[in-house]
Amino acid sequence: MIKDLLRGQHIETPSWAYGNSGTRFKVFAQPGVPRDPYEKIADAARVHAFTGVAPTVALHIPWDRVDDYPGLAAHAAELGVRIGAINSNVFQDDDYRLGSVTHPDPAVRRKALGHLLDCVDVMDQTGSDTLKLWFSDGTNYPGQDDIRARQDRLAEALQAVYERLGEGQRFLLEYKLFEPAFYTTDVPDWGTAYAHCLRLGDKAQVVVDTGHHAPGVNIEFIVAFLLREGKLGGFDFNSRFYADDDLMAGAADPFQLFRIMYEVVRGGGYGPGVAFMLDQCHNIEPKIPGQIRSVMNVQEATAKALLVDRDALAAAQRAGDVLGANAVLMDAYNTDVRPLLAELREETGLDPDPMAAYARSGYFEKICAERADGAQAGWGA
Repeated sequence: MIKDLLRGQHIETPSWAYGNSGTRFKVFAQPGVPRDPYEKIADAARVHAFTGVAPTVALHIPWDRVDDYPGLAAHAAELGVRIGAINSNVFQDDDYRLGSVTHPDPAVRRKALGHLLDCVDVMDQTGSDTLKLWFSDGTNYPGQDDIRARQDRLAEALQAVYERLGEGQRFLLEYKLFEPAFYTTDVPDWGTAYAHCLRLGDKAQVVVDTGHHAPGVNIEFIVAFLLREGKLGGFDFNSRFYADDDLMAGAADPFQLFRIMYEVVRGGGYGPGVAFMLDQCHNIEPKIPGQIRSVMNVQEATAKALLVDRDALAAAQRAGDVLGANAVLMDAYNTDVRPLLAELREETGLDPDPMAAYARSGYFEKICAERADGAQAGWGA
């Protein structure tokens, strides 16, 4: 039964993770990096080929802008993958220095909204059903702008985007504790995102980026609450030690990832309604292996969550058996699920070790030779 559930898992990889990316201090270039969205999708298709559970790739506009979006979708289909969420970008233009949809200047707000609506057009052309919204909007100094007025402007923009969505489409609103706005952030936490989405309706949901929380925040509580309210739309999986480090999922605190996945399973979120997406910055590690390892880490956390004896856990909870209940969770977490996943991959015709299979494939050597010329894709490209 657990293997059947794992066969249906779907983990989306982001196009930008295959390009050169880094921190605000440095972006380290790597050989073989894609030069355009078509090559990004080709690399994403390799991750799916070796893991079997990454059939979609998220796009970032304008980083992945092309003249022919239906053609890009057809290119993805030829490689065995599909276009996933469309991610908007209203944080890099000079006009957005004081905000985008919450900017005090109506002309800047109209520009930002126009971009968001253009992203819905891209959804229509690629077959995507999800728009992901993240706003860097906020203020750096007390008194810089009217905090309440900025919430009004945000609500107005979200309403316009919501009304533009078509049948079967939705948007996911992402929150972030801080950065680059250091005094107030206009969507700083899950409660703010939830309140806006609740007012709008069923097509608006919250996305939880696991790196966007203060130290000590109980992310699994947030997940449980949003699932209970029907407002959890998806995840941006990554790991952090301090803030939004965007390290590989499961790298910093695999136990936290397990706890989150247990709440997803327990709350009915393990299915098509909740998107499992990666959002990571591979600054020093190789791009494609970094994605493969992240997918495997999410798989392992999911397998352990599915192993939890929920009947035994419920019985211990009803009895007030604190240690017994904790032991049920720990038994599942301490189970080595790697043989189970290796067996599952073999049953589906895949190599039991995706990392080793990729290393033997020669794909990295091939793309290094083929992509030696031209400008590598990266942030802003």
